[in-house]
Amino acid sequence: MSWYKPADVGFAVRSKLADLGLGARLFFQLVGQGARSLRRFGLVRDQIHFLGNYSLAIIAVSGLFVGFVLGLQGYYTLQRYGSSEALGLLVALSLVRELGPVVAALLFAGRAGTSLTAEIGLMKAGEQLSAMEMMAVDPVQRILAPRFWGGVITMPLLAAVFSAVGVIGGYVVGVLMLGLDAGAFWGQMQGGVDVWKDVGNGVAKSIVFGVAVTFIALLQGYQAQPTPEGVSRATTRTVVVASLTVLGLDFMLTAMMFSI
Repeated sequence: MSWYKPADVGFAVRSKLADLGLGARLFFQLVGQGARSLRRFGLVRDQIHFLGNYSLAIIAVSGLFVGFVLGLQGYYTLQRYGSSEALGLLVALSLVRELGPVVAALLFAGRAGTSLTAEIGLMKAGEQLSAMEMMAVDPVQRILAPRFWGGVITMPLLAAVFSAVGVIGGYVVGVLMLGLDAGAFWGQMQGGVDVWKDVGNGVAKSIVFGVAVTFIALLQGYQAQPTPEGVSRATTRTVVVASLTVLGLDFMLTAMMFSI
């Protein structure tokens, strides 16, 4: 006895292809609305405040503790080889290259991404998006595009805050607690961190992560079933899909950036 029917397989494949087509179409619509959204910057500004301001606390606190851990682990590891003066360089490179963009994006997905999905999903469940279409107002242009570009702008700023606070955390542990020379800490960091290769690549990563996480959150909310269960499932999918996407993109971007 067959466990599946060919018709069921064909229906599932067709549904997935339709979802991919809808996602690609929505993505190009959001990108195409960039100039128009930036001209009406008040809407984007409100989303930057909503997404960035309410995510700032968890980003800053997480960055501080990540810096603490990097300072402790890095100091004891470098001390084995007599290179504890390079702690500042280790902390800075770890944060600006990898941990800053990646951890900030994961926190952004859990805090801001779920809020976007729930907000759009509730609008859909309350038929607000359909009402806008009936009034000849494009919900993609009026609702989704400002949130998309707000997330894209916010993500690099949050990653920068995460990295900066993390460096301060490494300084507190390395210099104030473990007695490392402050001049060596900052001097090694300034001499070893390249603005374009290290900081620039970290900023590029954070922009890509911002695009991916914000788009996934909006797409899941836009495709959510208009029921409480549908919105909750869409919110869960946002965290899972966005987190896996960030980790996969990080590997690919690292392979391209630092292997050339």
